[in-house]
Amino acid sequence: MLSVEDLYAGYGAILALRGVSLQVKAGELVALIGANGAGKSTLMATIAGVLRPFRGQITFEGQSLLALSPEEIVRRGIALVPEGRRIFPSLTVAENLRLGAATRRDKAAVERDIEEMCTRFPILGKRFHQPGGTLSGGEQQQLAIARALMARPRLLMMDEPSLGLSPILVDEVFAMIRQLHKSGVTILLVEQNVERTLDIANRVYLLNTGRVECQGTPEQLRAQVDIVGAYLGDMWRGD
Repeated sequence: MLSVEDLYAGYGAILALRGVSLQVKAGELVALIGANGAGKSTLMATIAGVLRPFRGQITFEGQSLLALSPEEIVRRGIALVPEGRRIFPSLTVAENLRLGAATRRDKAAVERDIEEMCTRFPILGKRFHQPGGTLSGGEQQQLAIARALMARPRLLMMDEPSLGLSPILVDEVFAMIRQLHKSGVTILLVEQNVERTLDIANRVYLLNTGRVECQGTPEQLRAQVDIVGAYLGDMWRGD
């Protein structure tokens, strides 16, 4: 479904990605883990078209994304739940949801999908006419996910969805991710809660200073890599 090949990207003179390659197959939940500054969010932003790569290829369902705007990439079937949620706090829940469908023209279907989101995330139905800024952190995360789903993506990218949430809300977020994946949504997930991520992922890529250092199933990574050390900069298990 998604193929990233030999990707180089960054900000000005700062090279954040150095030859990154990865694959996401339809129906998978693929996770990106690594320390702060490893390049995870940069990779998500580049796939979403927010950042232009210096070199490399990104293809989705066999077609290149490199010349497309972020809006065109959403139309192709990729939606991003950004780090920090980034809902519009002065807009109501309903208005935030409709913005998620801004690239669509099927108005009747959009309204049906809004009803579905309120069924899938009942708290959004209860807060439907409230400004997004009045929601709790966990409720805002539900709104951010529902807003992305309003684009009817075939690939949902999520960047640090549990960041800054209490342990109880983290449980709720991971339950949501598990349920979304179970319902058939293909997911590319960046998460700092590594152990919880390894529990739900099909495959995992470990990034370090802009490079893929290791990849495989969660079981393979647990066997090969010191996960705690990976976040402190000393990755490989010693004998």
